[in-house]
Amino acid sequence: MVALRSLPRASQSIISQLPFRLLLVTGVLATTLQSNRTNGENAIIRRIARAIPSATAGIGRSVLRVGIGDDAAIVKPGRNSEWVLSCDAFMEGVHFVADRHPPDSVGYKALARAASDLAAMGATPRLFLLTLALPASRTGTWLNRFLGGIGRAARSLAMRLAGGDTTKARAVSIGITVLGEIAPGRAITRSGARSGDIIYVSGTLGRAELGLHLIRKRIDRARRLRQLLAPHLYPKIRIELGAWLAQRRVPSAMMDLSDGLSTDVARLCAASGVGARLHANRIPCIAPAILSAAALARLRLDPLQLALHGGDDYELLFTVSPRRLKRLRNAPGFRELAAIGEITRKKGIVLITPDGSASRLDSRGWDPFRTK
Repeated sequence: MVALRSLPRASQSIISQLPFRLLLVTGVLATTLQSNRTNGENAIIRRIARAIPSATAGIGRSVLRVGIGDDAAIVKPGRNSEWVLSCDAFMEGVHFVADRHPPDSVGYKALARAASDLAAMGATPRLFLLTLALPASRTGTWLNRFLGGIGRAARSLAMRLAGGDTTKARAVSIGITVLGEIAPGRAITRSGARSGDIIYVSGTLGRAELGLHLIRKRIDRARRLRQLLAPHLYPKIRIELGAWLAQRRVPSAMMDLSDGLSTDVARLCAASGVGARLHANRIPCIAPAILSAAALARLRLDPLQLALHGGDDYELLFTVSPRRLKRLRNAPGFRELAAIGEITRKKGIVLITPDGSASRLDSRGWDPFRTK
């Protein structure tokens, strides 16, 4: 059973050794409507099936034997693969604001952020289950656009909807369970970092947090600023990079950056029983010129603070032994990777400023339970 946690990002767990080679019947979520359910829900289920890649087409029947439209899905494991499972919650009023975030971005991001957990372990996404609760007022145009977004994400990730459930609620609530595949013994966990390993991140950090600031301050409608919203609304997931790293056993530890660098590097270090030293001038931040533009200058945003504590980047954070650095040079998107620090034997996270001074780096990333 996949362990649930109350933080905004679901915990990852790998099913490393299945005790059987028979078909797995995923009875977690039912997909067939009983006779006493309403025609309205039947219609919603049909709309979901039309909008989101499902059934057994596309990725082949070797993985999904029976999909949406029955009481449960039937999944057949590959002979030479392990399954990676994760789940993720996406809640109105917690993770998005329905009247501010476009419905298609809500659908896209709901699946993309869940699939990022698979990328973090090096797995290839395959299937997902969808639990959707929503008010009757959201079953019209809003739902159509939402389904369009989740369908777009499913196609870009080559995933298929295996089943799920729908119900009525006062606010939109989305639950996604994802399943990925990986070769036996190749999955990368958070717990393998060792003293002396080099800490890497992919991409530019803080861009999603910037997009969130634009939405909160209601300055997201300016045409020249729309491109700055994309990392927040439609995050790109590092599936190819994660799989490449895992296949070649390059990282000693890896996870995705969902809640902010300061929070997630602390989690990786805690799992590995180590500490870290980060160099502020090596962390890939938003260019200051972008933040000094007329519409953004009044927000007084600091690029480093966005990179350290902003969430939703969904980039990869990983550690590499110095002995394996040469392998990394052939990684897809290598030029977008940055070495930002080192793993230390002494526990605790330390930030080194450009002038050489050191200070403790506290975890100040996303935490829905933090008291403000």
